[in-house]
Amino acid sequence: MNDLTTARAFYEALGWAQAQQPDDEICFFQVGSMVFGLWTALGGHGAPGIELAYNVRTPEEVTATLNEAEQVGATIVRSAAIADWGGTSGAFADPEGYVWEVAHNPYWNLTEDGAVYI
Repeated sequence: MNDLTTARAFYEALGWAQAQQPDDEICFFQVGSMVFGLWTALGGHGAPGIELAYNVRTPEEVTATLNEAEQVGATIVRSAAIADWGGTSGAFADPEGYVWEVAHNPYWNLTEDGAVYI
């Protein structure tokens, strides 16, 4: 994505309100029980402008989830590490090349059924 401001305005026009934009590279929207993120760059991984994400409850679950994915055929593209935004993040590519970030964000809430709220 080249223009985060225009993309954000588009989704806000669709009625997705109260976006959180911590910097010039990402914008998050709460959409029901999931979070939709717009990124300007993905570090060379994933399809253009998209990276799927799976949020977990603890930093340790990031590593465990990456290991589980690798055991069933995923390729680790980013090992679990503390991120500059304060959480823990890593990523794997599924057998078709779709990249999934696995993240623990200490500022977000996950319900018992896995719904994510920012």
